[in-house]
Amino acid sequence: MKILLRILSYVRPLNFYLPQFFLYTFLGVFFGLLNLTLLKPLFDIIFNQIDPELLTTYSSKPVFTPSFEYIIHAFYYYLIQVTSKFGDYGSLIFICFIIISANLLANTFRYLSHIITGIIRAKTVKNLRQDFFSKVSHLHIGFFSSERKGDIMSRISNDVQEIENSITQVLEVTFRDPIAIILSFTYLFWRSPSLTFFTLLMIPIAATIITVIAAKLRKTSKATQESLGRIVNQTEEMISGLRIIKAFNAVSFINSQFKKETYKYARTYISLIRKRDLASPLSEFVGVIFVAAILVYGGFLVLNQQSNLDASGFITYIIVFSQVLTPAKSISKAIANIQRGIVSGERLFKIIDIEPDIKNKPDAITKEQFREKIEFQNVSFSYGESPVLKNINLVIPKGETIALVGPSGGGKSSLVDLIPRFYDIQSGKLMMDNTEIRDIDLISLRNLMGIVTQESILFNDTIFNNIAFGLNNISEEDVEQAAKVANAHEFIIQTKDGYHTNIGERGSKLSGGQRQRISIARAILNDPAILILDEATSALDSESEKLVQDALDNLMKGRTSIVIAHRLSTIQKADHIVVLKDGEIVEEGNHDELIIMNGLYKKLSEMQSF
Repeated sequence: MKILLRILSYVRPLNFYLPQFFLYTFLGVFFGLLNLTLLKPLFDIIFNQIDPELLTTYSSKPVFTPSFEYIIHAFYYYLIQVTSKFGDYGSLIFICFIIISANLLANTFRYLSHIITGIIRAKTVKNLRQDFFSKVSHLHIGFFSSERKGDIMSRISNDVQEIENSITQVLEVTFRDPIAIILSFTYLFWRSPSLTFFTLLMIPIAATIITVIAAKLRKTSKATQESLGRIVNQTEEMISGLRIIKAFNAVSFINSQFKKETYKYARTYISLIRKRDLASPLSEFVGVIFVAAILVYGGFLVLNQQSNLDASGFITYIIVFSQVLTPAKSISKAIANIQRGIVSGERLFKIIDIEPDIKNKPDAITKEQFREKIEFQNVSFSYGESPVLKNINLVIPKGETIALVGPSGGGKSSLVDLIPRFYDIQSGKLMMDNTEIRDIDLISLRNLMGIVTQESILFNDTIFNNIAFGLNNISEEDVEQAAKVANAHEFIIQTKDGYHTNIGERGSKLSGGQRQRISIARAILNDPAILILDEATSALDSESEKLVQDALDNLMKGRTSIVIAHRLSTIQKADHIVVLKDGEIVEEGNHDELIIMNGLYKKLSEMQSF
C-alpha cells in the first residue's frame, strides 16, 4: 500500500483530480445501477403484475431525501401519472425512456472518469520518469560500475510501463469497484436483508483465494522484471560491442547467451501468466457458485413466502447481484496486475531513493575563478579495498602544464577524476586556491574545467549542438570560431548540412580525428580555466594526431592543463611531468631532469623510441 500511495503522489495536484474522478465514477455507477432497478417495474407491466397497493402508496408526490426510497417513490408516482393518461403501453414507453436516459448519463460519466484516469496516468508517468532520469543523472560515476546499464534502461521503460498499466487498476480497485459493490449491496439489502446477509457469508472465501494468488504473483513478477532487465542489458552490450563480437567470431556465443536469458524470461513469464490469469476464471467460477447458492436459498424463501420478494423482484435481485460479480472479478484481476506495478515501483524507488555519494555541502561556496593552484596533500583513494592512489602530494600551479605518465593501472585517470569530484578522496586533502574542493559548489567547480578524453563523447545531434553542448544563447559565429581554433571548421563545412549535419549515434558518421576535434571545439567554446586531457590523441593515426595535437596546443594556451599521455613525445614540453606507478608518485621533474634521473621515465621513453 505504501508503494501505491507513493506512486499516486506523483499525480500533482492529486487533490484536484481525485475528487473529479470520484464524482464521475460515483455517478456512472449510480446511473448504471438505476438501469437495473428499473427492470422490476418493467417486468411488472409486461406481465401485468403491478401490485394494486403501489397505486395507493405512491399516489402522492414525494418529498426529496437522498435515499432509494425517494427514487422508488418518485418513479412510481410519475409512472402512475403516465399510466392514468396513456395506459400500460404508455407506461412501457415511459420506463424505456428512463432506461435510455439513465444509460446515457451512466456512459457520459464513465467517459469523463476515463478521461481523468488518462490524465492521472500521463502525469504520473511523466513525473516518475523525470524524477528517475534526474536521479540517475545526479548519481556519482562510481555507481554505474556496479550497475548494468541495460537494467537501468529497463526500469525507465518497462517498469514505468508496468506502473502506468497498474495505475488504472489502482483507481478502479480504490474507487470504482468499491462504489459499485457498496451501491449494489445497498439496493440488495433494501430488497431483502436476509438473502443479502446470506451472500455476505460467502465473500471471505473469495477474498482468501485472491490473497493467496496475489502473494504468489508478487514473487514471480519480481523475477520477470529482473530477467527483462538482463535482456535489455545484453541487447545494449551487443549493439555497443558489435564490431568486437564480429571480429572475434563471437556471434554464436553472444546469441547463445541471449537465448539462455530469453528462455529464463519466457519460463518466468509463463509462470506469471498462469498465476495472473487464474484469478479471473477462478473468481468467475466462485461467482457462479454464489449465484447458484442464492437461487437455491432465495427460491426457497420466495416459494415458501418467507420473503417480501415477488417473482419480478427476485429476478431483479439476481440480475443486480450478478453485476456485483463484475467489480468483484475486476478486483481479483486488478490485484494481480497491481502486484506487477508494485514490484516495478519498488525497482524504480530503489534508484530514486539512493543518496548520491557526491553532493554539495549545505554551505558550499560558489567559485567564479581559479586563481593560484590545485594541491594534493597526502591524498589516498580506492574504489574498494585495494588502494588506487597512496599518499599523493602534488601541486599544480595556475597556468602550467602538468603531464601524468606511467604504466597502465598506475592511477593517472583516477587522480584527474578527483579534481572535478567524479569521486571523493578517502583521506588527505584536495585543495583549490587553499579551499578544500568538497567545500566548493559542484556546478561552479566543474564550470572551471574542460575535459577531453580518449573516447570522444558525442551525442546523436547536429555538429552545432554538440559543440555548444550545455551552453545557452550561443551564436553560430562563436561556434565557428571555436571550430576553427580546433582545426575542425574545414571538414565541417564539407559535410552535407555544415554545422547542422547530424553526426549519428556517438558521432558514428565522423572519423576518430574529426570526433576528437569536435570535442576540443566544445572545450574551447566553454573557455575553461583548467583543462584535463585524458590520452586525447592515443587512439588516432599519425595524420589525425597531428591535427588534433595542433588543436590541443591552441586550446592549452594560457590555461592550466593536466595531461595524461602514453605517447611521451606529446608531453616533452610540459612544465612538470609526474610519473605514477602502482598509485604512487615515483618521479617528478621536466623531461630533461627525468632523463638524467635514469629511472622509470627514461625506461618508458627508450621503449617508445625503440
